[in-house]
Amino acid sequence: MKTDLQIAQECIMEPIELIASKAGIPEEYVECYGKYKAKISKNYYERVKDNPDAKLILVTAVNPTPAGEGKTTVTIGLAQALQKLGKNALVALREPSLGPCMGVKGGAAGGGYSQVVPMEDINLHFTGDLHAITTANNLLSAMLDNHIQQGNECNIDPRKIVWKRVLDMNDRALRDIVIGLGGKPNGVPREDGFQITVASEVMAIFCLAKDLIQLKEMLGKIIVGYTYDDKPVTAKDIGADGAMTALLKDALQPNLVQTLEHTPAFIHGGPFANIAHGCNSVRATSTAMKIADYVVTEAGFGADLGAEKFFDIKCRKAGLKPDAVVLVATIRALKYNGGVPKAELSTENIEALQKGFVNLEKHIENIQKFGVPVVVTLNHFVADTEKEVAYVKERCEALGATFAVAEVWAKGGEGGIPLAEKVLETIETKKSDFRFLYPDEMPVEEKINTICKEIYGAGRVNFSPAAKKTLEQIHKLGFDKFPVCIAKTQYSLSDDPKLLGRPQGFEVTVKELRISAGAGFIVALLGDIMTMPGLPKVPAANHIDVDENGNITGLF
Repeated sequence: MKTDLQIAQECIMEPIELIASKAGIPEEYVECYGKYKAKISKNYYERVKDNPDAKLILVTAVNPTPAGEGKTTVTIGLAQALQKLGKNALVALREPSLGPCMGVKGGAAGGGYSQVVPMEDINLHFTGDLHAITTANNLLSAMLDNHIQQGNECNIDPRKIVWKRVLDMNDRALRDIVIGLGGKPNGVPREDGFQITVASEVMAIFCLAKDLIQLKEMLGKIIVGYTYDDKPVTAKDIGADGAMTALLKDALQPNLVQTLEHTPAFIHGGPFANIAHGCNSVRATSTAMKIADYVVTEAGFGADLGAEKFFDIKCRKAGLKPDAVVLVATIRALKYNGGVPKAELSTENIEALQKGFVNLEKHIENIQKFGVPVVVTLNHFVADTEKEVAYVKERCEALGATFAVAEVWAKGGEGGIPLAEKVLETIETKKSDFRFLYPDEMPVEEKINTICKEIYGAGRVNFSPAAKKTLEQIHKLGFDKFPVCIAKTQYSLSDDPKLLGRPQGFEVTVKELRISAGAGFIVALLGDIMTMPGLPKVPAANHIDVDENGNITGLF
């Protein structure tokens, strides 16, 4: 069986100018990065902004197994299938992070015959967006420490600095560090730390900003620390917002590539969904929606994380209204949630499937809370039996959800046609009545309680003393109207990765609250979530190599 990389390398790609032409983008707005990648000029959106909006289709999933359930693969396959049905469809995805690529998951450009290409470029340096975001973040760190060293005009208390450096790599050794050692010329000694780039507030801002002006305004509002009398100090206060925006100027332009079947694909921005809001950029989605009739996008991890944040954060801030949701499930994920060990997921087990189906059931109910029609698709694996598929179909339809099997990994767009037909039928016959889970006016504590109880199924939400103190600060600073971005494990509806299925009535603890004043949301950390992951015992990087001709191997 061919690997994803082998399939991608066999693809005869079309020149990116031709892909842009298929999407209706004139050549004058296409800035090529080689033969098969391009950025779309910032001026292009102004040209198309008055066009009618496309139908917006969100792809999300059940709580995944550690191997992932193929959500990106289904997203790409669905867009290809819509094109096969003669529809003007585009796909809008996040950019992969080098951390997971070199760590546990491997690449994040789809799989099998539903991939975006050039796969190696997309998974590695691509057009340099993540490097630009890393640099902008770390420029702010450098200017912050320099400000303190050069007289500290803003009266910043080094013990109250909340801004961290970032790196687009899993490196646990950098989580907590001490800087400024070596004497007075090297700065003021203090504790610091690194996050992974995709957890940075700069990444969140990058993905929520509509244009350069808004980007600069949002960057300027980032709180880097507090004064000795507890007044917030921002990036604008220390004069960093302009230079940060300059570093992100080119990166803010959406990236255009293609799928294996030459469907145009925007890939832009990449915040983590278990730490940040997990959606591609507003800029890319908005542009795609002005030039296509159907836009297929995704939100990271399970619907409890990615979809909820897509609805309550991205849609709220960008004014988007999704027309349908595709909820990806796999037989193996349902059996995993039914208690089957990872090594035994390929064996038929109806009893475990019945037990684990409650996880899918909860996600269906959650999406229905937002008033958006849902289509459940079973991402088909070779080990799935007819009896298992029939059981899931029957249960989904009993819950009022449309059902389709997707075979897009093995068959590309052709394998997604049954799903595409169901999605089109759903959009035509079931009007979306999209609504948020909570209003802006609801206090932050109640917003957190609402998400934890309504979406996760928690019975009680506890706040640590530190979180309670930050709640007071949030109220004092006037950030009560911000939406909430909850950071927790992706493997469970709860904050405990071992609590599978559909747990109910459990307790969760908000260990920490962080104010992302620039991005405009409050981050609540639940459980043992890490904003700088570590590498596993045998990282994916161990298997990646390159030959004398520059051909990469082992990249997923």
